[in-house]
Amino acid sequence: MITVKKGVAALGLILSLIVFVIPVILLFLQSISTPWRFGMLFPDEFTLRGWNQVLSDPALLHSLLVTVGIGSAVIVLNLLIAIPAAKALASKDFRGKGVVDTLLFLPILIPVLAIAIGLHFAMIRFGLADSWTGVVLVHLIPTVPYSIRIFRSAFERTGARWEDQGRVLGSTDWQIFLHIQLPQFTSSIRAAVFLTMVISLSQYVLTVIIGGGRIVTLPMLYYPYVSSGNDTVLAAFSLLFAAVPVIVAGIVELLIRLLSPYPSQWNRRG
Repeated sequence: MITVKKGVAALGLILSLIVFVIPVILLFLQSISTPWRFGMLFPDEFTLRGWNQVLSDPALLHSLLVTVGIGSAVIVLNLLIAIPAAKALASKDFRGKGVVDTLLFLPILIPVLAIAIGLHFAMIRFGLADSWTGVVLVHLIPTVPYSIRIFRSAFERTGARWEDQGRVLGSTDWQIFLHIQLPQFTSSIRAAVFLTMVISLSQYVLTVIIGGGRIVTLPMLYYPYVSSGNDTVLAAFSLLFAAVPVIVAGIVELLIRLLSPYPSQWNRRG
């Protein structure tokens, strides 16, 4: 049994290296070298010209701040919406629950382009088109369904026994959530934060249509680099693009550990 477990662990490690680590290493080498074509064992020359070109882009800092700001707002709104909605779906039975569950799942199934123009007309009617607020709200559409499903699974997994025990001891609903349920949702919060940031970061079409080209995010800078044909510059920008959700998730993890009343609880899987 131990041998089988070690074999599975080794296979998982090898697959992780192949799927995640090795591509990142190759991308990093491409970002600090002259074009590394197929068939070349090593690049001809190492250079930082790709990073210099990316970091010297005058629109980079502004688009980076806008991207992180929008992503952070979308994360906060996702948590505020998804947690109570997931709790209601997991613990309560009501008429039309199946319909609500289906409606919440539709944004995942329907292509973004199919609803983007209709959303644009709605945003114009409400005065939210071409604005930062409109972009944040429209990013909720592809992200909230995932967050609700993540937290719904967490509520269903923990069940009502801990909540009932807290009420027996005289705790309020807020105390039950803060001191009993929240520390058990460690993995769910991490997953929701990272997934929300990744989805928000990848929204090019919705951002362009609803933002009207005035709200410039990293994806809007990314596509011109793709069409440039410069592999070195593209690799450098791709690494920067991929680092954003990882850094945001790391900051959120740090804040969780610093602000939690029970730091040791957050080290457990929940």
